[in-house]
Amino acid sequence: MRHRITYLVSVIFMLTATLSTRGATSKPVMRDLMGMCVHTVQFKPELYKDVCRLVRDYHGMTWDVGKDTDFWPTFPFARNRVNWETMYGSWREAGYAISASIMFSGLAAEAWVDPARDAHTYGFSLARFFGPGNRNLVEAIEIGNEPGDYPDAAYRVIFENMAKGIRAGDPGVKIATCALTVGESEKYAKSVDCVKGLEGLYDVLNFHSYAQVQGWPTWRRSYPEDREIDFLKKARAMIEWRDGNAPGKEVWITEFGWDATTKPAPKEGTFKDWVGSTELEQARYLVRAYLVFSAMALDRAYMYWFNDEDAPQVHGSSGLTRNYQPKPSYYAVSHLYRTLGEYRFSRIVAERGGDLYVYEYEHHAEPREKIVVAWSPTGVGRECTATITTGVTPYCAERMPLTGQGAESVSYGVDEDGVVSFECTESPVYFRLRMK
Repeated sequence: MRHRITYLVSVIFMLTATLSTRGATSKPVMRDLMGMCVHTVQFKPELYKDVCRLVRDYHGMTWDVGKDTDFWPTFPFARNRVNWETMYGSWREAGYAISASIMFSGLAAEAWVDPARDAHTYGFSLARFFGPGNRNLVEAIEIGNEPGDYPDAAYRVIFENMAKGIRAGDPGVKIATCALTVGESEKYAKSVDCVKGLEGLYDVLNFHSYAQVQGWPTWRRSYPEDREIDFLKKARAMIEWRDGNAPGKEVWITEFGWDATTKPAPKEGTFKDWVGSTELEQARYLVRAYLVFSAMALDRAYMYWFNDEDAPQVHGSSGLTRNYQPKPSYYAVSHLYRTLGEYRFSRIVAERGGDLYVYEYEHHAEPREKIVVAWSPTGVGRECTATITTGVTPYCAERMPLTGQGAESVSYGVDEDGVVSFECTESPVYFRLRMK
């Protein structure tokens, strides 16, 4: 049962203050930050146009070469006869920018005929066909997704040579690493040491992070601002490593998300103790994760996943749609994209764990237009009365929607000192302001 806590929070909020060093001009607008992971022929581009313009496709290398790493691809056709130009071309026509995550699934490290040569040939073929200077289908290529079963030395050989091939094929292609971790390699991520010293061969450091409290057997997840888990700690660690070892490189999180199913966990088997999130939690946490990422030194954030079939298991219900029908998270994320798409993060006004988060965003072309987003950074259904001093009276306030009926208008009061009071919940409220 949801409970109510009446709590008065006063935030001194002077929008005319000078921006911090993490100011507006150094941040991407939200439409250039928000991305989504998708999968080839299953993706329906028209359905997700209101959610993002950046998509990350799991592009199987075995589709292109089969089991023969020394096979020279015959694009536009994959070896399994999928026409990449037709498929990716339809995504591009719908307005998407595509990052291809090259999957090594089905190819063991020892199965490569000549790892250095074959990786170079494949990278060259990809870039020469898909790159911005050629068919302009793909803007970035990620060398491996989560090749955790590859020895570090083997991955480095493949990464280095595939990157060289991509550079030779089209130097305009952005090259991203596989999912990395600061520290030793693990099951789902390679150590940053695998690419150390190869800074001239990549443009993007890539990592994955899930707000997981416990692994097997529950895989239980928490809310994004939870300071007891490593969800945001991974991001900070990668940014810090970048700053010290590869300054100037972009940092992308290419997987994060929450499962939300309508079904109970199975009574037996691997996922009998699995714990998912509610649909309301998924919607709230995705939106808040994008907001928190926008305040960090991250260049892109791709959520996982686009569609699901309501399976009660890990990654079985992470979609924004269920059987291609919008879930509450679809409406919440599309509202975020529509509302803040042309705005960029400008500063943190308040960031108090368990209490209140307030962020300011500025329109990229009209600096007088600002949006302030406020929410309770908790995961217990908390509600409170909050106040913010905005300097000018908001001309609109609305709460994150959960349906296609549009956002809920939020009532607020303004006293003689210009203090705005409103009901704050775990669903973000957006205040629109026009500065004088």
